[in-house]
Amino acid sequence: QVQLVESGGGSVQAGGSLRVSCAKFGYTTRFTCMGWFRQAPGKEREGVAQIDDYDRTKYADSVKGRFTISQDNAKNTLYLQMNNLKPEDTAVYYCAASYSLLCRVAYGRNNPGDFGYWGQGTQVTVSS
Repeated sequence: QVQLVESGGGSVQAGGSLRVSCAKFGYTTRFTCMGWFRQAPGKEREGVAQIDDYDRTKYADSVKGRFTISQDNAKNTLYLQMNNLKPEDTAVYYCAASYSLLCRVAYGRNNPGDFGYWGQGTQVTVSS
């Protein structure tokens, strides 16, 4: 049974940095895509960053140049390094995984529905 477990969230002042991690358990074949999504109170879940099995990455315009997605396959862990954080980055951050071919960066999609596996989320709070 696939399980994704996030860690590393917390509270930080604007301009600070955090790294969230997602440990992957129970999978037998490599995922086509891994991604980070976030959801703020009263807002829809939005894609933040994705990485596919060709190691192509994609970022939301709001985080480009500040966030970096990466994965360590030896450690079965996905990361999101977040620098120069802003109050508007405050949200619950979710790790997600997919075996769908449609999630590949080349298709230009940013659809949470393409991802079938989700972690429980980790809170990131940025104060001004």
